[in-house]
Formats: sequence, C-alpha cells, structure tokens
Amino acid sequence: MPRYEFTEGSSSKFWEITLEGTTLTKRWGRIGTDGQEKVEDFESKAEAKKAYAAQVKEKEKKGYALVAGSGPGGDDAPAPVSASDPALEAAILAAPEDVKGYLAYAEWLKGKGDPRAELIQLQHDTLEASSASATLMRKRAAKYIAEHADSLLGEELTEAISGEALKLEWHLGFIREAHLGQVDYDSNEDIPELLGLLLAHPSARFLRSLTLGMACFDGENEYHDTLKVLGKAKPSTALRHLFIGDFEYPDDTEISWTHVGNLQPLYSVFPQLRELRVRGGEVELGKIDLPELRSFTVETGGLPLKAVKSIVKAWWPKLESLEIWFGSENYGAGGGVKDIQPLLDGEGVPNLRKLGLRNAEFTDALCAVLPKAKVVAQLQELDLSMGTMTDAGAEALASNAKAFQHLKTLDVSNNFLTQAGQKRVATAAPSVIRGNQREPYDEDSRYVAVGE
Repeated sequence: MPRYEFTEGSSSKFWEITLEGTTLTKRWGRIGTDGQEKVEDFESKAEAKKAYAAQVKEKEKKGYALVAGSGPGGDDAPAPVSASDPALEAAILAAPEDVKGYLAYAEWLKGKGDPRAELIQLQHDTLEASSASATLMRKRAAKYIAEHADSLLGEELTEAISGEALKLEWHLGFIREAHLGQVDYDSNEDIPELLGLLLAHPSARFLRSLTLGMACFDGENEYHDTLKVLGKAKPSTALRHLFIGDFEYPDDTEISWTHVGNLQPLYSVFPQLRELRVRGGEVELGKIDLPELRSFTVETGGLPLKAVKSIVKAWWPKLESLEIWFGSENYGAGGGVKDIQPLLDGEGVPNLRKLGLRNAEFTDALCAVLPKAKVVAQLQELDLSMGTMTDAGAEALASNAKAFQHLKTLDVSNNFLTQAGQKRVATAAPSVIRGNQREPYDEDSRYVAVGE
C-alpha cells in the first residue's frame, strides 16, 4: 500500500491508499497511530482508477510525499500520475503541427523522469531523418513504446492492444489517433470502460482522431454507454476527427440493428471538431453547435425527421461537406424536400462545397427542385446516389443542365436509371457518375440502397 507522509512544523501525518478492482481503501492519521480507514466502492474500474489518481494528486499538492519502498497500491493500481505543465500543453494545443512545442515539453518532462521525453525526441528524429533511415528509427520508437508500455499506457490499455480492441498511432510522444472496437463474436472487451481509460490517460492529452468500431457483437450493436463516456469526458480542444460506427454491414451487423443514441452532449466537450461521421440507426442529433466543423456525414438506413430538422437548423458556419443518408420509411426515415428547404436555400451553410443527399426515397422530387435551389450555385460536388431516381429525375436534371455546368462532379449512381436515362443525365454536367444502376422488381418497388 503506498504511504504518503507530511511533516511540517507540528504536523506529522500519514495517508495510505490502495486499489483492488473497483474498491478504494484509504487510511490516514498521525504518524505512529493506526489512524482511520475508509472504503469506497465504484461502479467500474475506470471510475475507481480515476478517483485513485485524483486523490493522489490532491495529496501531493498539499505536500504529502511518497515514502520510499511503500507498496504499489494493489494489483489494479494505476501508474503514477504523469507530470503535467498546463502552459506547455496549451502551447502545443495552440499550434499542434509545430514540433517546437513538443520539444520544449520534452525538456521539461525529462527533468521529471517521464519516459515521454525520450519518445518525443525519438519520434522527432524520425521526422527529421532521411527516408533511408526513417524506417529503422520508426522501429526504434515502436520498440521503445513496447518496452515502456507500463508507463506510457498502463496494463489494461496494453492488454487491449494485444487483443486488437485498441489500435493507436503515436506522434511526438503522445497518442494522435485511436481506434476502439470489439474484434469479433469472441470479444469480451468493455468498450465504454476502455474508452474512459484512454480519454483519462496522460498519453492521450493531444488525441486528434478517435474512431469507434463495434461496441458489441453479442446482441444489437449500441453506443449509448459509449456516448455517455464521451459526454462526461474532460472538454478537449485537441480532438479534430470523430467517427462513430466504423463497422461493415452486413458482415458485422445490419446498419439498422445499430443504435447510436444522442450526440448533443458531445458538442460542448469537443468544440474544435473538424470532422464528424456517424453510422447506424436511431440517431439523435439534438441542437448542433459545432462552429469549427468542416465535414459532417450521417450514414443510416432510416434518419428520423427530428434528426433531419437538427441538420437543417445546425450551427456550423464553416461547414464545407455535408452528406446525408435519409434511408427508408420502413426503418424510421422521415421528412422530404419541404423539410430540407432551408438547406436547399443555402441557409446557414455559406461555405458548403460538397452536398450529398443520398439514399433517399424522394430522389425524383429532389431532381425537380434542385435546378432552382440556391445552394447549388455554391457547390462543387453534388451526390444524389443510392436513392430512387428514375428516368424522370434524370430528365429534370438534363433539361436544366445550365444549373449544373459549374459542378466538378454530379453523382447519380446506384439509382434506377435505364440505359436511356443514363445517357440523358450524362448531359446534365461536365462530369456525371452514373454506373451501378439497379432494376426494380416492378414499377412501384423502387427502394433505397441501404435500409436494413
């Protein structure tokens, strides 16, 4: 059990702490006495470890010092809290591509005995090396990470990497990209708990990209608990890219069998997001407030009307790319042309250059209004693929080709166009993608490409 002591003036106190699973045990009092004892139980190991680290840090701030030779604090005790300098971290966050900030941090960490100091230098030298020697130096850095895994990651994160539930990319001493997800039906990794450990870890201070794969193979795949962890995370200005739902369908699961949940709590936690991609069913978007977002994609077999309205009313003035999969009414899709009219009028998206209105049951209706839609004039790419477009929709586009001549690409692939329809729509824009067309069972059986 780690023992901390504080002796100053008339004060002579001790404080001990140990962690076993989800149970935290503390003893404290005057040196030379048995003192008092308190036991705290937590719902998960992640919460217990977080409390352990926070309480140790608090005692150290008050002047308590670890007694040499005292125990490690139980089998599940986390590694010592990493050294941290808020000013140096702020400098890195302000200019994340500037290596000078990391090198300055390395000098400071070196004085604290933190192994990240040497890793920063190793990876910096790799960046500076010629292509001939860079490969060898990358191997050296990888070997260093493996040798210092206990300090750089801790036991549970290291085990998750071994089991392939966690994949990491390092950059200048810290984790830059992370992918979490169960691997197959034999997986038993608790993804929400693993995510909590990762987000709270010092090595993830400057995490820029986070991808969440399958949360669960046993039963329906759902992200509710995972989103709760994200929503309660310490606000981060580092994260730029977030992808929820990196799975293959139907190999891993059907898209409609996946339940995403409510994303609104994430917006205030990750205000600097540049890219947000979501895949799955039962998507709740709430009031979207992401002023720095450049790209938003929602891939679903049934986008609820409430979510459609969230997109139309969103606050993302810097958005450049918007891709919406509407899906099938049979799987919860709601809304139509009238519901996205503000978007078609260009309201709230002054910088939009790429628009995907995909996988829609109302593609022909879109074709009828797009020639006069104000937003089209500012676009470079327009994607109407995976929907229910017929030759009538193709004719509406071709007859108003003047409205689309400025586009770099117009995508009408994976709809229901005949050879004649494909030939006609090819005249609508300089570059038209029109392959992979489907055939309906009969005139009234057209369907979106992704529903179930």
